[in-house]
Amino acid sequence: MKKTQLIELFGKDKVTDRPDALKKHAASAHLGAGIAPDAVIKAGSAEDVVKAVQWANDTKTPLVPVSSTGKHYRGGSIPSVPGAVMLDMSGMKKIRSINRTFRMAVAEPGVTYGELAEALKKEGMYVNTSLAPRSDKSVLADLLEVNPRVDPTTQWSFKEPMRCVEVVWGDGQRMGTGEAYGPPLEVHQANQKWQINPDGPAHIDYNRLLSQAEGTMGVVTWASIHCNTLPSIHRMFLVPAAKLSDLESFLYRVTDLRFGSELLVLNAADLANLIAESKEEVRALQTRLPAWTALVGVSAADLLPEKKYEQQYLDLLDIAQECGLEMVPSYNGISGDAILPRVIQPCPAERYWKETRKGAFADILFVQTIENAPKYVDIMMQAATEYGIDPGDVGVYVQPQHQGVSAQIEFTIAFDPENIVESRNAKALFDEASARLSRNGAFFARPYGKWARLQYNKDAQTTIMIRRLKDIFNPNNILNPGKLTDY
Repeated sequence: MKKTQLIELFGKDKVTDRPDALKKHAASAHLGAGIAPDAVIKAGSAEDVVKAVQWANDTKTPLVPVSSTGKHYRGGSIPSVPGAVMLDMSGMKKIRSINRTFRMAVAEPGVTYGELAEALKKEGMYVNTSLAPRSDKSVLADLLEVNPRVDPTTQWSFKEPMRCVEVVWGDGQRMGTGEAYGPPLEVHQANQKWQINPDGPAHIDYNRLLSQAEGTMGVVTWASIHCNTLPSIHRMFLVPAAKLSDLESFLYRVTDLRFGSELLVLNAADLANLIAESKEEVRALQTRLPAWTALVGVSAADLLPEKKYEQQYLDLLDIAQECGLEMVPSYNGISGDAILPRVIQPCPAERYWKETRKGAFADILFVQTIENAPKYVDIMMQAATEYGIDPGDVGVYVQPQHQGVSAQIEFTIAFDPENIVESRNAKALFDEASARLSRNGAFFARPYGKWARLQYNKDAQTTIMIRRLKDIFNPNNILNPGKLTDY
């Protein structure tokens, strides 16, 4: 019955209930099975999205938006209730416009990092990316999830570089946010309006309702993205440290002064994962790396690039020295310039860097301040030891955000999916460490799965408010039910 209705609405080519198509939407890659959907709609346009949302409201059918292809790792786009239909927007691949003058691009949900990077390069631009995203990762999904950017100095808000969007709310209404409000996109751009300001309409930040919401408020059909001009000089340097706390002053000084471009911290395990080509190479590289490394990019474009580069480089050298550290171009034969493309370029989908060590992983990620990061590392490593996971197999990534006002702290638990005991221990560690970190102040800003209960139980008023907002924008609770406050 459901499939018949969908075929009448969308046509036979856009609807499937093949077992293989349903199976790939039924589980996150390494954390186990979820609930398989009943069917998949292949949306080709915003009009298809509107029809799907209206149909879901009419039939009270759960509708789960998804736009990335390949594996899904965190469970945000896995159905939480039976009888759901997937709204697959990976085929919406138009890059609607690129404007170098205003450094803006407009892309649909199916546009991946690999595709956007190639199109922007032709115009002499690039987008401030998250760390080594999969080449088949949807740019819009990554931005809506608020994955932190590797360059915090140009991140003017947590949602940056996403600006305006077109959204189909859970009640089926379609609208643009910020400068995109009102006429269709083509009319705005014909009038030389390039969707730069995300605020509004009126005094409401609608994008805040959509980001980190796991598709429970509305479905975004395109977004405008602020881009940067490609630098003529771009190098990466390493700041090694024996302890994470040794890097605290350096990170704050650099972000306060807005120097450099990329700035992030990886422990030896994660840096080895990032640059190794094979499981065997990971172990060898890890022994050559310092316990902790701050990666610092220095770049310059357009006017007087050599002079700008030199001044920032010399100032960063001074800051490192004042903090009792050394900024070097390489360490034990491992070059910063060789690491740079691994940081800023899309990672091949068939070789996702977090799977290099053992083939599978589970991430724990949350927001806190830079100075508190060492406390959480201690909690995580103690829990790993208790649960039989080698702390040397736990990657740590600290990413300053929003010009250093906070940081995303990310732990990656590597495990062998073929080893039953190790897999069980890793999943038990994931649950226990998440709870311990939460009790000690970790803020799960992106509350996937069990993190929703941990986070929302801390704040009853916020939970009530979010539920009321969902009642307004998704009144029949048809968009990805079971997520966020539906625990």
